[in-house]
Amino acid sequence: MKKYRLEIAVFVCGAIGMILELVAARVLSPYVGNSNLIWTTIIGVILTSMSLGYWIGGKIADKNPNTDTLSKLITLGGIFTCLIPILEIVIVQNLAELAYQHLTLVAFISTIVLFGFPSFILATISPYTVKLKDGMKEEKIGKLSGKISSLSTIGSIIGTFLGGFVLIQMLGIRTINLVATLLLLGIALLVKDKVTLKDVLKMIIIAIIAIGVAVFGHQLFGIANPDVLADVESEYSRIWVKQVETNAGTYKTLQVGQGLESYINQETGEMGAEYLKYYDLAEYFNKENKGTLLIGGAAYTYPMHYLKKYEDKTIDVVEIDEKMTEIAKNEFGLNVEDNRLKIHHQDGRSFLNYADQQYDSILIDAFKGIDAPFELTTYEALQSAKNRLKENGVVITNIISAIEGEESDFLHYEYKTYEAVFDDVRLFQVRNQGEEERQNLILVGIKGNPSVDESKYEEYKDLLEKEIKGFNSDAKVVTDNYTPIGN
Repeated sequence: MKKYRLEIAVFVCGAIGMILELVAARVLSPYVGNSNLIWTTIIGVILTSMSLGYWIGGKIADKNPNTDTLSKLITLGGIFTCLIPILEIVIVQNLAELAYQHLTLVAFISTIVLFGFPSFILATISPYTVKLKDGMKEEKIGKLSGKISSLSTIGSIIGTFLGGFVLIQMLGIRTINLVATLLLLGIALLVKDKVTLKDVLKMIIIAIIAIGVAVFGHQLFGIANPDVLADVESEYSRIWVKQVETNAGTYKTLQVGQGLESYINQETGEMGAEYLKYYDLAEYFNKENKGTLLIGGAAYTYPMHYLKKYEDKTIDVVEIDEKMTEIAKNEFGLNVEDNRLKIHHQDGRSFLNYADQQYDSILIDAFKGIDAPFELTTYEALQSAKNRLKENGVVITNIISAIEGEESDFLHYEYKTYEAVFDDVRLFQVRNQGEEERQNLILVGIKGNPSVDESKYEEYKDLLEKEIKGFNSDAKVVTDNYTPIGN
């Protein structure tokens, strides 16, 4: 191992660098969201930091290359890494509260402070190692540079797959930060030509401090977020379960990124989101409605309401994230044993494309934080949804958009697309808000000519009276090839 210690260092630093990039999105998402703009900001800042690291690392190496300096650089990278959980609260949370209207800027600053510095330091390792190996006169410089770059890249690839598929959901981001720190401290000892007892003791002291920082970071998170009951990492997202006190009662909520996905009144057990009531309109628009498909389960508050209200109906739920279903069961009271409920842990678009089941109604309530996934908004996606309907059926979709003004693009594009797919389209405003405010809006696409259940009119009168009539859109139809909306 000693013979290949520098190669091991390059490999490990490359792997940790990519794992930190994945961790960055999870750390920031509850405060700034997880839109394409945020991802672009994170990737751009980290790549800039790495570029500077490669450049500065080479300059430092040209002065007086030695393994002691390399060890110090790696140790510094470990120290910056261990500070991330504390900086999440001190920097990200406070900055997001102060500048909540400029979240891309918050993401930019936060990424620099939390992840820019460790990414910069870890990037210095490759050019520094090339200089050290070149001094050993083992290989020609071109071949040597290629080998070191390849090792760093292979480490990055393995770090990407290991972090994305295994570590994040298995360990959680705080444990990953601590493990990465301890691993870097171990590598810092490994690269030294001569390790003294003083060196070992120094690393042990730093490791103990790092563990203390990790424990303090966890406690600080609890102090800063006393309403968070669970902070869960899944394959797809960072999920918070909260208990929120309001004038209307005590609610348990499920949050992904910045988006409030589901909430229930803990005193009554009733679903809290007003827009969910509009999904019951499926039985009004289609008198024969017996079988329903819901795309997007989250905390399953609507399926629980549905099963309680309709004893003679069935509902299938497509929820890509198995962890969501587990949380719904453990935290929100979902009964997965009810034979009227069938759960598909699958991507919603794939299910619409390839499933052979047909339904009387399809409800779409899938979001990535506060944004709709574009793959469920296109002409092709809606055509697949229409194909999953029986001869007469309805699709009811919740979207978040303004009705008019700068924030209304989503509605205009989506309304036009619904018109291109369905035989009739209805639009409802959930609350009486200003037309230029982003809000919950309900789109109903009708296939064929289902029988309206007029006996249900009085029950749904308040909802039906909020229909926006005469709405027109001159936007383009959204397709898989042209998606100017969503995430």
